[in-house]
Amino acid sequence: MDTEAQHVERDRSSDPVESEDTSEAPGPEERSRFALVSRITDWLPGGRITLTVLVCLLFLLGLSTFVTQPFVIPSGSMERGLRVGDRVLVNKLAYRFGSKPQPGDVVVFDGTGYFGNADYIKRVVGVGGDHLVCCDKKGRLEVNGRSVDESSFLYPGNSPSDVSFDVVVPDGTLFVLGDHRADSSDSRDHLGSPGGGMIPLGAVIGRADWLIWPSAHWKHLTRPGAYARVPARVPEANEPNRADGAHG
Repeated sequence: MDTEAQHVERDRSSDPVESEDTSEAPGPEERSRFALVSRITDWLPGGRITLTVLVCLLFLLGLSTFVTQPFVIPSGSMERGLRVGDRVLVNKLAYRFGSKPQPGDVVVFDGTGYFGNADYIKRVVGVGGDHLVCCDKKGRLEVNGRSVDESSFLYPGNSPSDVSFDVVVPDGTLFVLGDHRADSSDSRDHLGSPGGGMIPLGAVIGRADWLIWPSAHWKHLTRPGAYARVPARVPEANEPNRADGAHG
């Protein structure tokens, strides 16, 4: 009986189907990839470490080019929420798939030909078709006939604007203001210039979604609720474009 049992165990262990060793030799494609990596690492000073660093740098470059990018706040125009030297993370995909900037969004845009040869960060207060008036009887910004309470983000002691304006934002453009209105060069300062102080949608780099530095001030930058209550405006027939009709 013992002899038969030993024969059975030997038969089972020699059966290729039951064997636990299922490893296979690398295929031609895998061998080709290994050979390519080996040639690259042999050529590069530092070998695999240098290759790993280069791959990481290329990944970060692609990330900053197409997905997200840090931006340093250059001035006090967005105080009190964003101060000089703060760093925000700009979502470059926010408006890439059909979405458009909304009133209340904080956006980074290329001001070349509009504000100056630099990138700027401002808050959107009007989009194409919006009728903006400043100010109402209580000194508030009025959008499409609805007064907007900006006290949650406006710099303390600032009024919504020291410059009066009554404009309709042309389609495909934005009207932007800094939160520190007394220390911001924005759409108000260019109302009489070509383009009327409006920023084309194509100049927008992305939406500032996060304040990431200093770490103690880390926060998500959300759209203020005051703008969520602003109604969409239905333009009147044969209405003139009053983008250059600023006064005050």
